[in-house]
Amino acid sequence: MSASKYIALPAVLCVVLVALAGCIKNNIPYPRIRVSFTAFEVENALQPANIDSVSRTVTVFLNEQADIHNVVVKGFALSPSTAEWADSASFLNGVDMSVAQSTMLSLYQEYEWTIRAVQQIERYFTVEQQVGASVIDVPGRRVVAYVAAGAPMGRLKVTSIKLGGDGAVMSPDLNGLEVDFSKPVEVTVTEHGRMSVWTIYLLTTEATVTTERVDAWSRVAWLYGAGEAGKDNGFEYRRADSEVWMRVPDGDVSGSGGAFSARLTGLSPETTYVARAFSGADRGAEVEFTTQGEAQMPNSDFEQWWLDGKVWNPWAEGSSPYWDSGNKGATTLGASNTFPTDDTPSGRGTAACLETRFVGIGALGKLAAGNIFVGSYVRTDGTNGVLSFGREWSLRPTRLRGWAKYHSAPISSVTTGYEELKGSQDGAD
Repeated sequence: MSASKYIALPAVLCVVLVALAGCIKNNIPYPRIRVSFTAFEVENALQPANIDSVSRTVTVFLNEQADIHNVVVKGFALSPSTAEWADSASFLNGVDMSVAQSTMLSLYQEYEWTIRAVQQIERYFTVEQQVGASVIDVPGRRVVAYVAAGAPMGRLKVTSIKLGGDGAVMSPDLNGLEVDFSKPVEVTVTEHGRMSVWTIYLLTTEATVTTERVDAWSRVAWLYGAGEAGKDNGFEYRRADSEVWMRVPDGDVSGSGGAFSARLTGLSPETTYVARAFSGADRGAEVEFTTQGEAQMPNSDFEQWWLDGKVWNPWAEGSSPYWDSGNKGATTLGASNTFPTDDTPSGRGTAACLETRFVGIGALGKLAAGNIFVGSYVRTDGTNGVLSFGREWSLRPTRLRGWAKYHSAPISSVTTGYEELKGSQDGAD
């Protein structure tokens, strides 16, 4: 039986080894995983929140019943689900969103997000014999309105007034009352337990009707004018090379108080016209305007394509792209799912086929929807595409016309929370 051999280390050497072990550093960095909100819901929302993961901004839209100084978050979701939102408790209890709020999401690193609120409150004020629209200065809590010269300033009837959101209380409530406007009038508006004092100023004007402006498109123009409330207000127009004035149909004219506008249709492109507003027997200044031309969007028939490796591009090789698709992202895991097809209404030429399919393998894959859009594909961020929407276009169409054909199929891939939809028939909405 042989004896085991041991090597004895000096005590000093053992101490050195222990010290070296204590100096070993972990040089492996934490993974860099971008954290995003995928859902964000608040009380009294007017519409779903807009979540911009590129600028890391959440915009919530509040209805008139909401208190923008105390917005309560009803629920939210993060991606990945293991991410954390340290400020969630305070937001779930209600925060002041009259100013944008900064907050942090975290997963290994912190990511700053901005949460802001948009609230549009309809405010108005009209009186008898008013000329034009009232100017409502929300930050200054002021209302300025003009009435015709000679109007009885000491007893003018208020025909409509609303200076706060739904549920706000005005004191005094001037609606329908004859009021002395020979001096400024103050109204206290109370909403959500807070009071604000508004001041109403009435001024006289010699002008009884004004043609304010014309916004001309290709075959349509919008006309804006100001006249005396309660009178016959509208517009007349003619071609610049004609002396015959035509009246815009009353059904195309709308107004509030002394302000009115009209949609003028049936115009010819690249043609000069003249318009004027009228109020009773008075006529405003004549405004000359020229309609825009018409143009077809580049490659709107989707006849031009070229194949760059696996990526189908909706433009001719060597030409300037106008449309783009998500193919650069889809082809990182599979084939292009937006590509040309000869399935067209006429049976001639090509169209764009947008196919939704699962690309990749298992957990590394993703359901990718075929798409085509005006703009450009910027880059791939993980499994998401970063897109730039829109191209410069100076003309303004009133409608777009096209042809679409849809093939339904059973749903084969679902995300967490929608498992019950798997196998059911997809539908086009």
